[in-house]
Amino acid sequence: MAIKVIITRKVAAERQKDLLPLLMELRTKAMNQKGYISGETLKGITDPDEFLVISTWKSFEDWKEWEDNPEREKIQAEVDRILGEKTMVKAYLYG
Repeated sequence: MAIKVIITRKVAAERQKDLLPLLMELRTKAMNQKGYISGETLKGITDPDEFLVISTWKSFEDWKEWEDNPEREKIQAEVDRILGEKTMVKAYLYG
């Protein structure tokens, strides 16, 4: 069953130039992963420091395989370093 993964990140305006290329790299690599269906990155209107990533995967197992991928983990560690905190990731089934 397909799932949605919701990722939220908050980053100060002066650090966004460092963050955005990493988000693009994650998206590009995710697109080549088994089970990836689609994804989008949104920037907050009332809170422009907030970024929301929504991706759709064929299964939770496909997502976990990508989440645990060492290449992704390396990029994610750099993202978290820029944020100064761990990225919030949640997976949801269609209701």
